Amino acid sequence: MAITIKTVSTKKELKRFIRFNYRLYKNNSYSVPDLYDDMLNTFNKKKNAAFEFCEAEFFLAYRNNKIVGRITAIINNRANEIWNKKEVRFGWIDFIDDFEVSEALIHAVEEWGKSKGMTHIQGPLGFTDFDAEGMLIEGYDQLSTMSTTYNYPYYPSHMEHMGFQKEADWVEYKIYIPDEIPEKHKRITELIQRKYNLKIKKYKSAKKIAKDYGQAIFELMNEAYKPLFGYSALSQGQINQYIKMYLPIVDLRMVTLVTDADDKLVAVGISMPSLSEALQKAHGRLLPFGWYYLLKALFMKRRAKILDLLLVAVKPEYQNKGVNALLFSDLIPVYKKLGFIFAESNPELELNGKVQAQWDYFKTEQHKRRRAFIKEIEL
Repeated sequence: MAITIKTVSTKKELKRFIRFNYRLYKNNSYSVPDLYDDMLNTFNKKKNAAFEFCEAEFFLAYRNNKIVGRITAIINNRANEIWNKKEVRFGWIDFIDDFEVSEALIHAVEEWGKSKGMTHIQGPLGFTDFDAEGMLIEGYDQLSTMSTTYNYPYYPSHMEHMGFQKEADWVEYKIYIPDEIPEKHKRITELIQRKYNLKIKKYKSAKKIAKDYGQAIFELMNEAYKPLFGYSALSQGQINQYIKMYLPIVDLRMVTLVTDADDKLVAVGISMPSLSEALQKAHGRLLPFGWYYLLKALFMKRRAKILDLLLVAVKPEYQNKGVNALLFSDLIPVYKKLGFIFAESNPELELNGKVQAQWDYFKTEQHKRRRAFIKEIEL
């Protein structure tokens, strides 16, 4: 039967778009479903501040009136301007193992991008770096995280079949929590605190940390991540949105700030218990019982033994000076007290040596790799 591509134009169709992923991976023990309500907000032009500078369309592939694939087409105008590109992104791509389906989905994105003057198609990417990036090409037998997406092994072969080339790779690590702070970290911590007069700041109130450093945390992220692949600075609207979204739910024991003598933010490390198993049990829903699994993972004593490193950012002029050691000298005792065994690094750019060097003094295992693909759009 022929494949029909339809543009998502109603809330009912958007719900089907989101649920297709749940259905495709229903019995997969490694996939972690997104929260349904979060996805509705992500794709809502009034609720997602990324639409200040992004435009998007959502497509569903049908065969015999049954959904067999989905894809999002995105143009991040800010990123294209910063990097001097004319690229349309594809993201949230899922399809059955049928070349006719994947080709029809990609073709829909190409045609939409071409109508907007784009010359290349790249992905999987989201609106911004806060969305999942890259297609899994290694680590199909590893549990996904809430910050990433899982895909079946046949996905990359479909991309190569369509002529896509590698644009960038991300690697992911298991970082095992040591019993004690590494001696190297202790020495570096003492040295840089004296040399640069740096201080560790901790908070017990989400409102207080948001008031004092909420804006500064995301401004620091913009500054630290600016040179990285495809990055576009968060807008003020996005910063306001993320302050409200993330800071109230993190365990502040696992948030460490480093400031200079004038209390200006130099570095930040934010981590949280893994929500992967809780999201699987919740099946992407907060109701009727999903909220219980998530709260249990976040705050109860019998939480997961895995933690997610959500954000580590260091001011550029302090990078390669040991500030990361200062962050983890504070966090390692917290991780041990809370009973964590290892941390998920989440994706790090393959060529970002500065980030990967911070794990040199830990036992690590590179267990996943994901890829962004690119190709020229045929005229």
